[in-house]
Amino acid sequence: MKHAFLTYSVGIALIAIAGSGFAADQIQAKDQDQLKAQDQTKTQQQLQDHEIYGYQLMTDKERLQFREKMMTAKTVEEREKIRTEQHAMMQARAKEKGVTLPDAPPARRGGGMGPGAGAGAGGGAGGGGGR
Repeated sequence: MKHAFLTYSVGIALIAIAGSGFAADQIQAKDQDQLKAQDQTKTQQQLQDHEIYGYQLMTDKERLQFREKMMTAKTVEEREKIRTEQHAMMQARAKEKGVTLPDAPPARRGGGMGPGAGAGAGGGAGGGGGR
């Protein structure tokens, strides 16, 4: 009877040890995935910074606030107004600091925050696309 109990106890201990190792591996993999996601987010953040006119003259907080304003704007007109105000503010800041900024903001890339024209919006030739 003692032998069976001892065998059972050793078996349970081995299962517990194996399970804890598996759990540790899962936690480590999850941590690595989170670090990769943070790195990707940081890279995307940096790319977005470069798309903000005058980003090099702004603090991190100002860039974040600008992005938040753009995301909460409800219309294309609101976003354009925010961009225009940002442009004027950065031109004034550049003049104060003796820095030269390009006259036009950086070209916007596709896939931004606002509504886009979408697929098929252009007037292509053939197949009835050029109305």
